[in-house]
Amino acid sequence: MSQRIVSFVMSGGVGSRLWPLSREDNPKQFHDFSGDGSMLAKTLRRLAARPDGQTPIFLIASERHADRVHADLAGLDLAGGGPLFEPTGRNTAAAVALATLRTLSEFGDSLVLVVPSDHEISTAGQFWQSVEAGAEAARAGRLVVFGIKPTQPETGYGYIEVSAEKGGVSDVSRFVEKPDLATARGYLEAGNFYWNTGIFLFRAAAMRDAFAAFEPDIWRTTEAAYKAATSDLSGLYMPLDLYAAIPSNSIDYAIMERARDIAMVPAGFRWNDLGSWQSLLDVGPADDQGNVIVGDVVAIDCENSYIRSDGRLLSAIGMKDVAIVSTADATFVAPVSHSQHVKKVVEQLEKSGRLETRFTPAHDRVIESGAWRRRVHHWLFQETLPLWSTAGVDERHGGFHEALGFDGSPLMKPKRMRTQARQVYAFAVAKERGWTGPAERLIAHGIDFMAAKGRTERGGWVRMLNVDGAVADATEDAYDHSCVLLALAHAHMSGNPDALRLGEETFAFLDAHLEDHRMTGFLETSDGKGERRSNPHMHLLEAFLAWYQATGERAHLRRAARIIDLFRSHFFDPESWTLGEYFDAEWKPAASDKGGWTEPGHHFEWASLLVDFAGRSGQAELSGFARKLYASAIANGLNRATGLAYGAVSRQGLPLDLISRSWPQAEAIKAAIALDGSGGPDLKPEIEARVGRLFRWHIDPAPLGLWIDRIDERGRSLASDVPASIFYHLVCALTQYLDGTAGEAV
Repeated sequence: MSQRIVSFVMSGGVGSRLWPLSREDNPKQFHDFSGDGSMLAKTLRRLAARPDGQTPIFLIASERHADRVHADLAGLDLAGGGPLFEPTGRNTAAAVALATLRTLSEFGDSLVLVVPSDHEISTAGQFWQSVEAGAEAARAGRLVVFGIKPTQPETGYGYIEVSAEKGGVSDVSRFVEKPDLATARGYLEAGNFYWNTGIFLFRAAAMRDAFAAFEPDIWRTTEAAYKAATSDLSGLYMPLDLYAAIPSNSIDYAIMERARDIAMVPAGFRWNDLGSWQSLLDVGPADDQGNVIVGDVVAIDCENSYIRSDGRLLSAIGMKDVAIVSTADATFVAPVSHSQHVKKVVEQLEKSGRLETRFTPAHDRVIESGAWRRRVHHWLFQETLPLWSTAGVDERHGGFHEALGFDGSPLMKPKRMRTQARQVYAFAVAKERGWTGPAERLIAHGIDFMAAKGRTERGGWVRMLNVDGAVADATEDAYDHSCVLLALAHAHMSGNPDALRLGEETFAFLDAHLEDHRMTGFLETSDGKGERRSNPHMHLLEAFLAWYQATGERAHLRRAARIIDLFRSHFFDPESWTLGEYFDAEWKPAASDKGGWTEPGHHFEWASLLVDFAGRSGQAELSGFARKLYASAIANGLNRATGLAYGAVSRQGLPLDLISRSWPQAEAIKAAIALDGSGGPDLKPEIEARVGRLFRWHIDPAPLGLWIDRIDERGRSLASDVPASIFYHLVCALTQYLDGTAGEAV
């Protein structure tokens, strides 16, 4: 009776050599290239077709692809196996260590078969014959690999050099990296070199011992993550912090190139790793001229070419030996002999912050642009503004309430100056967008309260007032002054008679008492104490741009340019595409843990402001910074369970604050809207998705006109009230969404 073999499919790659079709959110293993299912589904079916013997099938995949994985698993009998989800990619050595640990813990020292998910193997019977041919060597404790006899000098594959052969199994002399063309020709002529399929067979204990000998740190950290994993019916999930601690290395470098007595079985099956457009041309159904044509394509006098359109009509005349691949947002053209160099294009796009490598513009991601318009319009103008313009206003003491309860009643909390200013701003923006409510009265009500109760002797603004208007904290804070300036700019644009004078007085105070005498930004407070932060500078940038919009005076644009200089020189990290939050007096990252603290929500805010400044100043290169910030926040700052932005993550993408608040989701909408018009990819699907998530998690579960501000990592509400300070984020983002979809009927 055949021995049990525990099979593991590795499905964590991105497949960048098949860009623009394969992308980070939809890598090549999920694509159907031959009309009989995705490459992953075909791999799983091949493993399930073992003619003799038990084969539990496990899948090691990215947690972000969980929905796609479950779709491909539907209807398949995994014989007791299931998915193991990686919270972040750590290369193939971690995946093999995980497979080994799973086998040892559940099946003992069984044979383990590890296969990639994205290879074309059309002969399942011959595949299993080859695997069974290596079983005896694997049971004897040897690590077994499978090689393909080369048919041409291929530069896109790694090679295996073999020596002695006995009983159909050869000894491996060495593994060789992808060669240049001349070297590949030499390998072909030598006759003892094989293409490396990346398929491995071994006894679990033998691989454990190999890790102990060569990479004990990878084994130790993978074991720690595996032991801390949780399981449910959908799969096994490991903690992000523990899994991210695993050293990233390939199984080839970590083990196979260092271990001794490795065996190779010549593969008796047809194999192609589909790692280039040339490989798809080789295996695809060709016409009489040798072309593989996919999609809406008209090809005349073309030969030996791969021509594919995943959208609009593509026409080609006289093309020979080329790959032409067109998607909704990108087109790739190259000689098929050079098509594997598409990775260079991907690298260039990533360096410049382009999002076309990360997101797929798929029709199933959005119904249509403006799909949320009716819901957004109703919530803003029929639910939220009516509530906050009545229940949110303190008619007795003046100003606005700091928060409402979920029954819509005001909570008697101290009134922060930033909240008072933001309410003024929100009602001014609503008036600009055609709200027919009492905007002018509310703007005046807020400004009168702020000016009467909240001014300092030097002409600044206090940080906090008691409910009755008495000063609770007289600190002159840069953050509060940025909010006041923003509110006054929009109040001035809305016709308030006092806003311009108050704005000029505030600028005078800012210059005299909050400007750093070294001309490096602004102090946190007028006494110069406290850590330096990028966040108040971001809001000052927002205010300066608003005043430039309100007055047209270039002095405000020059103020904004100084903030941009700080962003370039100190705030932005070009290596990680992240934005620092906390700094010392010399603008070096804070020595505490906060020095590595980044906030996805602020990445989104900066992104939209950078695009705004770029448009007003002509510094077009700032849009590249904006794309990088947005891409970084999307890639590393989102909770995979909800799709919402975390409160904070490290520069390496480890969550530091697991709470998802409502304002970063609103800022993500603004950022996507700004980038959609900045010359990059079509982000309309992203905009609709971001609006959808905001309503799904924060707005729809709340009573009319309110929202759930705080949500935990599993999507559960942690909110006890509704803070008024968030109102301005929501009004600004959603009115911009309405502006951007103005062609759609409400």
